[in-house]
Amino acid sequence: MADTTAPSTTAPAPTPGRRKAVGLTSTPTWAWALPPVLVLALGFLYPLALVVRQSFTPESLEDGGASLTPYTEVFASTVFREALTTTVRLAVGATVGCLVLGFVLALVIAFVPFPGGKAVARFIDVFLSFPSFLITLALLFIYGSVGMANGAWTGVTGAAEGPFHFLTTPWGVLLAEITYFTPFVMRPLLAAFSQLDTAQLEVASSLGAGPVRIVRQVILPEALPALAAGGSLVLVLCLNEFGIVLFTGAKGVTTLPMLVYSKAILESDYPAACVVAVVNIVLSVGLYSLYRVVSRRAGA
Repeated sequence: MADTTAPSTTAPAPTPGRRKAVGLTSTPTWAWALPPVLVLALGFLYPLALVVRQSFTPESLEDGGASLTPYTEVFASTVFREALTTTVRLAVGATVGCLVLGFVLALVIAFVPFPGGKAVARFIDVFLSFPSFLITLALLFIYGSVGMANGAWTGVTGAAEGPFHFLTTPWGVLLAEITYFTPFVMRPLLAAFSQLDTAQLEVASSLGAGPVRIVRQVILPEALPALAAGGSLVLVLCLNEFGIVLFTGAKGVTTLPMLVYSKAILESDYPAACVVAVVNIVLSVGLYSLYRVVSRRAGA
């Protein structure tokens, strides 16, 4: 018996996703790009342009003309050169410390089973949300002039003051930065270790390789992209760190962000402050570009 059912001529109802796509295609592309571009321009690019403009406008020019005088004066000053050197030294030292400490801690968490290991790994994600001054404040409670360590020392020995005063030196700033930024290295390392094939470790162990050799020849090559990405990020963050240096109260430790604060707030020398800010921005953008390249290669 032939099928007498007439074919349906009703078009299928458009799905919500298809209906949404049709509505979007009727709007010009530039219209969707305009709102975020305006927000970016007003909230970031315009203030940044004002900073750059002010850096070329010395206070001596009443008509507001442009001049390279602020740059020549700042670059010729000993304070700026010392601040630049201190900033680079602290950033590089903290980055190296974070790489070494982060690699060791990530190895322990990933490959040494112990009670609470998963909780520690999760706590690292929470630690990343802490402000830097909070970690510095905790160190002050422990190692400050009136902290617990000095209090215990004076209580036991009867001395007038304790021996721990390193927090007000560059070493204290370095310790605080390593303490705060190490999880920024551990996070990509733990992600890389989670994708490592454990069969490689078992084969290397069965062939007689010791723990040090396994780490050097099997684990470290796999961890190099994550180390590079984490180290680049830490280097950028350390170059711009302000809260740690301010809260430690380190005497004689002047970094570029601290110099910007000193020139703008304490001396009211806004052209010089903007010059230092522009230098800091150039360094940060350059290193951030390097971080993006390294992260992209690590992801590949």
